[in-house]
Amino acid sequence: MEFEGRVWKFGDHLDTDAIIPARFLNSSDRDELAKSCFADVRPGFAQEVRPGDIIVGGVNFGCGSSREHAAWALKASGIHVIIAKSFARIFYRNAFNIGLPLMESQETAEGVSEGERLKIDLESGEIKAVNRAASFFARPIPEFMRKLIQAGGLINYVKGKKP
Repeated sequence: MEFEGRVWKFGDHLDTDAIIPARFLNSSDRDELAKSCFADVRPGFAQEVRPGDIIVGGVNFGCGSSREHAAWALKASGIHVIIAKSFARIFYRNAFNIGLPLMESQETAEGVSEGERLKIDLESGEIKAVNRAASFFARPIPEFMRKLIQAGGLINYVKGKKP
């Protein structure tokens, strides 16, 4: 599984309330949530993000509440992959449960810039800068988790599986 997209960079300890502020959580409509993604920390994100874009963050990305709304908002906004130095455990689980791939890579978080284009191979863990000679690496996503992503998340995976 390969993805290519433009980088949006964020720092350390980006919590779920920064991803989707609590005042917008009165809806479970994912497209509506996407319209308010990063409303307070990156105004205009929802209008500028494009399908296939990639988020690169620091340590403890997605800390905060256990609600799935943050992962839903990111995926519905068009984000295809999130790379960070580390992820909050519940956010990590929520993202894979909805088919949003996450990769941990300190060197990528430190070595790429906002707006840069990356090409990502989930199976090998290789992350290449498209417009310069630079490669980074993350732990490859295991086959089972890639199947969850391909199915669009855990529920779709289970529904498609024969007993």
